[in-house]
Amino acid sequence: MVDFIGMGDLAAIRAALRPGQSRLIWIKTPANPLWGVSYISAIADLAHGVGALLAVDSSIATPVLSQPLALGADLVKHSATKYLNGHSDLIGGALIGARRDGFWQGLCDNRHDGGAILGTFEAWLLLRGMRTLFLRVEAACRNAMAVAEHFQGHDDVVAVLYPGLSSAPDHALAARQMQGGFGGMLSLRVKGGEARAVAVAANVKLWTRATSLGGVESLIEHRFSTEGPDSPVPPDLLRLSCGIEAAEDLIADLESALESSGGND
Repeated sequence: MVDFIGMGDLAAIRAALRPGQSRLIWIKTPANPLWGVSYISAIADLAHGVGALLAVDSSIATPVLSQPLALGADLVKHSATKYLNGHSDLIGGALIGARRDGFWQGLCDNRHDGGAILGTFEAWLLLRGMRTLFLRVEAACRNAMAVAEHFQGHDDVVAVLYPGLSSAPDHALAARQMQGGFGGMLSLRVKGGEARAVAVAANVKLWTRATSLGGVESLIEHRFSTEGPDSPVPPDLLRLSCGIEAAEDLIADLESALESSGGND
């Protein structure tokens, strides 16, 4: 049985836990695509209080910005396809455990038996990418902050969603859990609704319209179209993955796309 709970509500998490039955809490922080931040150490305490484990998907924060194991998590997952590799040319993942116990050994056995092991070339690509991880994440964080600050309060933007902004609801928590930056991902809610958001994504030149994230190239995506009609994502939302290009060029490209899609209507 799986319960889906908003990870920003500690009371709801506590109420959903069943001592002796709950086995795992899985969180993603910051969470795609609204970029809410979960309180890792508090949720770890709740999990451990009923004998459960806490697993954290930290793909967005990366090991550069956040170390969930130090905050009480039992498992950390990274999509190596994204920031760890950073060049959008492999598919892989990483799972890191806090302890070499029986649970961890079971995971290792399943990986061995299932054959979920990178090929030699993919492993080489990943090692190559990780050599520049700190430099790339620093550049992506710097660009994301510049884009977020520029479009905050913009006439054509309803809201900027980025935990690095002091106005963000989870900014103080993010500042405690993330060191050196707030990640390269943010979202813009475009004034004019779904049609305008789609038009903006279609009119950029420097940003690439694609679903992935965490590469050296900057990507833009109309997330509602990707997820489908049952998605809870606002239809006016554009998800941005900032790469390592010049921030002023990224901003100018978005400004041009906003203008060509309808100006300040």
